[in-house]
Amino acid sequence: MFLDNSTIQALPKVLLHEHLDGSMRPQTIIELAKDAKYTKLPTADPAALADWFYQGAYRGDLAGYLEGFAHTIAVTQSAEALERVAYEQVEDLKNDGVVYVETRFAPIFHTKKGLTNIQVVSAVLKGLERGRRDFKIPTGLIICAMRNMKVSLEMAELAVDFRDRGVVGFDLAGEEGGYPPKKHVDAFHYIQRQNFNITVHAGEGYGKESIWQAIQYCGAHRIGHGTRLIDDIVVADGMGVRLGGLAQYVLDKRIPLEICLSSNVHTGAIPSVAEHPFKIFYQQQFRVTLNTDNRLMSRTSMSNEFRVAMETFGLGLDDFEKITINAMKSSFLPYAERIRIIYTAIKPGYARIRYPENMPPVGGA
Repeated sequence: MFLDNSTIQALPKVLLHEHLDGSMRPQTIIELAKDAKYTKLPTADPAALADWFYQGAYRGDLAGYLEGFAHTIAVTQSAEALERVAYEQVEDLKNDGVVYVETRFAPIFHTKKGLTNIQVVSAVLKGLERGRRDFKIPTGLIICAMRNMKVSLEMAELAVDFRDRGVVGFDLAGEEGGYPPKKHVDAFHYIQRQNFNITVHAGEGYGKESIWQAIQYCGAHRIGHGTRLIDDIVVADGMGVRLGGLAQYVLDKRIPLEICLSSNVHTGAIPSVAEHPFKIFYQQQFRVTLNTDNRLMSRTSMSNEFRVAMETFGLGLDDFEKITINAMKSSFLPYAERIRIIYTAIKPGYARIRYPENMPPVGGA
């Protein structure tokens, strides 16, 4: 079943992997730069700035992809700026059919002008809360520690401190090479002892060993990207024919993979979307989810990621419903809330698209 653009946009979507500072509006960046007297933007034209971020990110390596963040971080050093971009993120996602989002960021990057970590997180949560209230989308915030910094335990404690105010989990992000997850094991042990939620960037820019460490050393409940898990699967004629021990474990334990198709091409994790192991993972019934990673840098959206998956892998309505329900099951919300969103937003939303003639208008007959 081919889905047109308007239908794809109307599909209920769940987004588990998106970076706050990689998904800002170009116009907002320009306005915030003016407010902050930041003069290093390459252009003050919104369309040209959007092009600049996309062209800069699409260089085939993660280090190059991350360079654009210097600008988005520079203009978000105030509580007002952080609240604004969080609020706008919710609005943009609402307009793209998203019914639940978990956004993530590293608070440590936003303390260069005097804000404390607590003030940084509070500002983002305030923006998300306003977005929740105005756009009726539940949200969750994930706190990121950085692989190349020795503040992961502090970030883990920060995440737990805010667990009752909108923070839903803890993540480890940044360049993988030379910074294995096990170097941050104290932070993850703390999170585990607090019965909290863990996702780890792993297997994006490094091999399956990074995924193994994320799971077995750090106790990851989800894996960000996980592309290199394909290295533990024997593939013949485009089909997975034998799973190694790690891949079998991820499959059996239903550990979700936060797949980011467009971003993985831009960072050089894969040569092209057509060569993405998503197809093998989906065929083998891994719990895969579709995500944007960084909408600004990759010039994408959830609708675009769905469209790419449809055009490249032949996914249809049933597939997207399955993937969306899997994503909601894999979220870091409490169980009852996950079930509520599945049965009040996702299933009715897909039924309305599948059987429009049999469905009452939204809000009842």
